[in-house]
Amino acid sequence: MSLVPVIQSLLIDPLPSGLSLHGSLVRQTRIKSALLALLNAAIPDHEADAFTPRAEEEPLLLDPAVQWFLGGLSHWDAEHFLFIAERGYLYEHNYAFFPLFPVILRGLAETILLPLSGCLTLRGRLLLAVALGNSALFLLSVIALYGLGRVVLQDRRLALVSSLLYCLTPANVFMMAGYSESLFAALTFGGLFLLERGYTLRACLALSIATAARANGLVNVGFLLYLPLQQALYKYWGLRKDNNRHNKCLHYTWIIARLLFTAALGTAVIALPFLVFQYYGYRAFCTPSLSLEQVSPALIQLAEDKGYRVPDENAPPPLWCLRPLPLLYSHIQDVYWDVGFLRYFQLKQIPNFLLALPMATLGMVAAYMYYRDNLARCLRLGLWDRGANKRPDKPTPGFYSPRVFLYVVHATMLLGFGTFCMHVQVLTRFLSSSSPVPFWISAHLLLLYEPLLQRRSPPTSNKGQQRGTPRTVFLYLPQNPIVHLLSHWKTCSIPTRWILGYFISYWLMGLALHCNFLPWT
Repeated sequence: MSLVPVIQSLLIDPLPSGLSLHGSLVRQTRIKSALLALLNAAIPDHEADAFTPRAEEEPLLLDPAVQWFLGGLSHWDAEHFLFIAERGYLYEHNYAFFPLFPVILRGLAETILLPLSGCLTLRGRLLLAVALGNSALFLLSVIALYGLGRVVLQDRRLALVSSLLYCLTPANVFMMAGYSESLFAALTFGGLFLLERGYTLRACLALSIATAARANGLVNVGFLLYLPLQQALYKYWGLRKDNNRHNKCLHYTWIIARLLFTAALGTAVIALPFLVFQYYGYRAFCTPSLSLEQVSPALIQLAEDKGYRVPDENAPPPLWCLRPLPLLYSHIQDVYWDVGFLRYFQLKQIPNFLLALPMATLGMVAAYMYYRDNLARCLRLGLWDRGANKRPDKPTPGFYSPRVFLYVVHATMLLGFGTFCMHVQVLTRFLSSSSPVPFWISAHLLLLYEPLLQRRSPPTSNKGQQRGTPRTVFLYLPQNPIVHLLSHWKTCSIPTRWILGYFISYWLMGLALHCNFLPWT
């Protein structure tokens, strides 16, 4: 059986003549869920030492069917989000998972899916909320990525191909399972799109909400610090020709004041959800008001068996509460997940490094190619171009556009942090949901090295063309280039086979391994 029809149905075409948004959402949910259910049924679950609390509600009529069909969406970290959505924050390590996604799941379960409460428990409705909510959020992230690519790359073809590749993201299973990756990607790409279009306040709001979904949303502060600084420098160079010293002084003062205000406000707004959530965790464990008698005995037993900490007003506060900066998130990452600089550099982790190698390679290739072709701009930190008052209102289109510089720096920083300070196997979903660069560089390489996407056709008519002048040619691009390449796989170039092979193989392996508690996290 050929995979091309299945993959074609999953590739959302942003063109006006493509699939409708509603049709794409329904088809994507149906096919992915069917594949997940079949793989979950065909492969026995691995006995993993993962967080698996017991259900407290008796199953209702449709719960077994929903569990069979969508149960694969609830494994690994997804269980934490579902537990929080169902029972709130209880165990200490639950606070590693930020509240926005569980709030959305609970909201869907208690509103749109509430009529099903007679035949589905809250757990079953939460699973349905995961499938429907993440499908919608993933679709929004595709649209946001396409819009961001159009603005930053100034190249419609490159934006289209990168968005279609994103539909086959190697982190596919995390975009549809009970993880916050789709939500974070939609908010991050959408916020950056608004920021590039000049809607600073709206962008701050979107990026702030993204921080309520994932802690690495704090890194997006860099965009709000860099872009206003770049605009201030352009205005500074433009005022140098003004001979009126009084006007120049006033303008300089206004530029500096506006820059400082934008930087301070943007940093505060984006960091606020993180700080509020840390304060909430501090109050829960350092000044607890909960006693163990208020907690279900089954959950207390699970905490005793696994060594989980539960807030207790009759127990002494944990040691991290006594630190000068008592951040619960840092404590959890250190104690429960052993996250830290070079801690993952062990011989037994070599398979996980190999698992992350393709995504790391894309990040390194993007950085190398951009820095190699834009060395002077990189040395100037991309803040200004040659010529004092040259502003990139019409930058060079494509991957080497001046606007791409900041995104390459952002992706390189995430790559370095993920490689040296995190569980390296997380790198694939970490970069896929946080940066557009892996998809931009993949699309750039396809358009650069794939002859099937470089086919040129003559104009339909040559009337009026003078003899001896070169004939005008037009670059040909199919309506769905990725499906076109898959349909002509045997004639594709080697770089195309490597890139598409990586995307498709991880797309399928993620579905097969993750839903059976096999090591794909």
